[in-house]
Amino acid sequence: MNLATDSRIVMTLDAGGTNFRFAATRGGQPITETIALPSNADNLEQCLRNLVEGFTKVKALCPEPPVAISFAFPGPADYPNGIIGDLGNLPAFRGGVALGPMLEEKFGIPVFINNDGDLFVYGEAIGGLLPHVNGLLEKAGSPKRYRNLFGVTLGTGFGGGIVRNGELFGGDNSAAGEVWLLSNKLDRGCNAEEGCCIRAVRRSYGRQTGIPFDEVPEPKVLFDIASGSQPGNQAAAQEAFRRLGEVAGDAMANALTLLDGIAVIGGGVSGAWPLFLPAIVDELNSTYTGPGGNTFQRLSSKAFNLEDPAQLDVFLKGETRTVTVPGSTKTVKYDPLLRIGIGMSRLGTSEAVALGAYAFALSKLSNCHI
Repeated sequence: MNLATDSRIVMTLDAGGTNFRFAATRGGQPITETIALPSNADNLEQCLRNLVEGFTKVKALCPEPPVAISFAFPGPADYPNGIIGDLGNLPAFRGGVALGPMLEEKFGIPVFINNDGDLFVYGEAIGGLLPHVNGLLEKAGSPKRYRNLFGVTLGTGFGGGIVRNGELFGGDNSAAGEVWLLSNKLDRGCNAEEGCCIRAVRRSYGRQTGIPFDEVPEPKVLFDIASGSQPGNQAAAQEAFRRLGEVAGDAMANALTLLDGIAVIGGGVSGAWPLFLPAIVDELNSTYTGPGGNTFQRLSSKAFNLEDPAQLDVFLKGETRTVTVPGSTKTVKYDPLLRIGIGMSRLGTSEAVALGAYAFALSKLSNCHI
């Protein structure tokens, strides 16, 4: 399926706790202006009314009738059946709301709902980091190719998603990739999200400097302090982001042990990657110590920082060698360097989610994998 030349139109939605933003996509690109309406998170009737109004307005802007609606919505949810459960930032949905079936009945087209972390990774697998890396490998003359992508988003929370062989993996309960519930390396009694999100960075800086949490600047300002472009405690700001990287790296290592693929990072804190990505990769390449004092690598594969030119060069080259087939004069190429790459979003988080939503709808309608 070539998304860029696909003429079908899909209506999409960026659902936040404060605002809903509606648009339509064709060929993987937006074709309408964005319609913004308040989410009315505590009023179910008004919230549902605004959802219908938003899609109605976007449909009127479409040059042709849309074939589906596809969007990300917070969980917990029964995504395949379009039922939204008890949401923290949208309390009106508590008790379960059949949102997908309602919209299908109203607009007469299929409705697909997914988790935003899942759609982010799906978008990056289709048009972001995964094809980017495979393109670099091809250009470098390497036979190595990657088919699996794991991703996380670092922002208000800590989200994740998994794409395997071109297919989004949701799990039996629509709960795969819930990395926020992994353990927190620096606070084992707490979950990983509390160590690698916006509030975690602010909390760490506040503890180091004695500043009350409510008075700690937002991460963008802390990034500037850490970079030396704004006054403040530079060492504390740098340590706050390093700690985020250590916790995120520990959680990602647990996931990548099972998944074995490229990993992509996005989210609202991702712009500060120079301050935390090295710590993530260091954690992935850390070691365990056995009972006898022996050390061994935490992951079977070596992790490379794809944003570091020197590491990227080694990653692309590998260690290809030629070996002889026993009892024969034939030879085969062999690359013993087991490796995975960790890189930043190539599309931008919102753009990747939108592309993922569009592609997911078309793949379901066409009954194929991207």
